[in-house]
Amino acid sequence: MLQQPPNPSWPARALSLGVDILPGAGVATTTAFLALTAPTDGWTRWLFTTLFGLTLCVLMVHRLVLPSLTGWTLGRALIGMAVQGRTGEPVGILRLTARELAHLLDTLSFFVGWLWPLWDRRRRTFADLLVRTEVRRVERPSRDIHRLVGGVLMGATVLCAGTASLGYVTTYAHERAVSQAKAQIAEQGPRIVEQMLSYSAESIQQDFARAQALTTDGYRPQLIAQQRAAQDAGAASNEYWAVSSAVLPVPPVTPDEATMLVALQGQRGTDPKDLKFITATVRVDFRKADGQWRVGNLTVLKKPHMNQAAGQ
Repeated sequence: MLQQPPNPSWPARALSLGVDILPGAGVATTTAFLALTAPTDGWTRWLFTTLFGLTLCVLMVHRLVLPSLTGWTLGRALIGMAVQGRTGEPVGILRLTARELAHLLDTLSFFVGWLWPLWDRRRRTFADLLVRTEVRRVERPSRDIHRLVGGVLMGATVLCAGTASLGYVTTYAHERAVSQAKAQIAEQGPRIVEQMLSYSAESIQQDFARAQALTTDGYRPQLIAQQRAAQDAGAASNEYWAVSSAVLPVPPVTPDEATMLVALQGQRGTDPKDLKFITATVRVDFRKADGQWRVGNLTVLKKPHMNQAAGQ
């Protein structure tokens, strides 16, 4: 009677598990990290999230479905071993699933369960003891298994490197675009507000047209209505200048949207005897259209306060 070969050694099982788990775990970890750091409104987040989900599905199929159909996983085929019942019977999907879940006990026991095969006579982990399975040596299925394992490892490495490079480029490009948007708004925003709110009685039509060109299509009708009301009331000259401004962190700045607080001072009228000084604070939403920053909305937080010129 032929003697049954000994069950695979602990190093052989560790190598098999590494081949089965590490390529997928590397891809899943990389794509999960990139999905969390990608811009929330960008296509890359959906791409990385999809790749993460597909990787988990492949891992589950590889560890649970493939062994029940062929008897193998990639790592076990490389070593020449298979998970079997105590009498050598094949193990189905449900039993394999229970075994994988039972590996949590191997881990939660401070990894003692994973080391148990070092002194167990039949080289079983806690998971094997619970679901009554053993890992036994069998004949390798193919001579080309080394090439297949090498191809999988190379593919996983290339996928990790490719997604990491894509994540770096897109995230870096996004952050750079946001930094540029902040710098542009910090410089251009106050000037845009000054030009939009300032006008002269002598050139009011031209000044109003200039102000309308500084707004988005959505906000322009509201500005036109305000201009008509001011003109019907006999608008005097208004001149504003920004004395303080700040780009707000909320809502977050994007390459095409930003919000700013602007503190304004100015004067109304041209007659020195009737000159009034003005102070106001506004919140301005900027949006980029056709490569130019325009006012998407303007909210007065502190209504204009007018004081008669000193000495008048």
